[in-house]
Amino acid sequence: MGIEDIKKKVESNIDSNAEDLIGIAKDILEMPEPGYREFKTSKYTEKQFNKYGFSNVEKVSMTGLKVVLDTGKPGPTVCVMGELDSLVVLGHPHADEETNAAHACGHHTQIAQMIAVGQSLNDPEVLKGLSGKIVLVAVPAEENIEVEYRKTLRDEGKIEFLLGKQEFVKLGALDDVDIAMMTHTGNQKDNKILALGGSSTGSVSKSIKFIGKASHAGGAPHNGINALNAANLALAGIHFQRETFQEKDVIRIHPIITQGGAAVSSVPADVRMETYVRGSSTQGYLDASEKVDRALRAGAMAIGASVEITTIPGYLPMYQNEQLNNLYEQNSIHLVGDEGVDRSNIGRFGGFSTDMGDMSQLMPIIHPSVLSTSGDGHGIDYVVEDYHSAVITAAKAMALTVIDLLHDNGQKAKEIVDSFEPLLSKDAYLKLLRSMYKEEKFK
Repeated sequence: MGIEDIKKKVESNIDSNAEDLIGIAKDILEMPEPGYREFKTSKYTEKQFNKYGFSNVEKVSMTGLKVVLDTGKPGPTVCVMGELDSLVVLGHPHADEETNAAHACGHHTQIAQMIAVGQSLNDPEVLKGLSGKIVLVAVPAEENIEVEYRKTLRDEGKIEFLLGKQEFVKLGALDDVDIAMMTHTGNQKDNKILALGGSSTGSVSKSIKFIGKASHAGGAPHNGINALNAANLALAGIHFQRETFQEKDVIRIHPIITQGGAAVSSVPADVRMETYVRGSSTQGYLDASEKVDRALRAGAMAIGASVEITTIPGYLPMYQNEQLNNLYEQNSIHLVGDEGVDRSNIGRFGGFSTDMGDMSQLMPIIHPSVLSTSGDGHGIDYVVEDYHSAVITAAKAMALTVIDLLHDNGQKAKEIVDSFEPLLSKDAYLKLLRSMYKEEKFK
């Protein structure tokens, strides 16, 4: 079979299972679980792998899964990723009634896309025309939330890093991968359906505890030390730093108070905060992180409180591979027409972050979007409106790109890998992440 016949066969394989594949996404929508809690989702995904003929499912980290599809011929390895986790969004129409977990970022469609790509390529006629391997991974914990919970897992030795792809790298689950891709959802936009990706920021996350002294808030506030006031002063100090951030560094800082006190009648003595510090360069956001720490220490000092600051590596900046983007663009034009391809993100730095950025430091990646949702991302109203595009069209675009990479003895994949210069080796990457961990107590 020529490459065009292989592509037609793969598209047909996806179309013939479209109803079931969309059903997978909708099933996962109704079982939302935040990172490192995706036990039901992981078990369900493994069942779908088995249903489509993948019996060699490897368990990775707490809830992650990996499947290898071997063509039987030597060549590069291309990985297609999907993310298992949800957010926590109170009031989302598909939120879990007990946990408030909700798929307000579209990850449920990614798992369906990944399975769609895998089952379409897991065909003897298709594999005969390809070389190398295809790796499918269901990755936990892309969303950097519930920091306290993940710190507990880290203290218990269950994980080292808070994000799933970081754990996959540390555990060696991606050592055999040369190229990686995945597709995110995005808001519907005019007649656009598939969007080429741009760049995104990296980050550190902080877990902060202000420690004061409890006392009767009405009768003896003078005997207390108000940790909430210390936190509020720190927030003001962070805001006063903003004029010092350079535009080129795309700094974003957005703290929240997760615990403001024990009771309204008692001077708050234990106040908790979390924040991200994001930026377009690692040095940029690490410099901003130090300014945040100064503000936190200043808030505590002004009130006479103590503050404990735990800094944890978040994401690294994401850079998408131009050659991969070009291949994906041609397949997108085939599927949705030139007018259906959105190129507005190329060359832009988005304010969001993702651990796909970590992958981009190590290997060529793409992270396009399928424009199929409405509402605000991570918000109460973020829902998929067009499941056919979100699952079927997105899967086809990736599957066709995999074929381009691995056809003709994997020549195009080899060219991309050979011309790629990693920003970090695996050892340097892990060393960098570990250097970001910092615990400080200031009194």
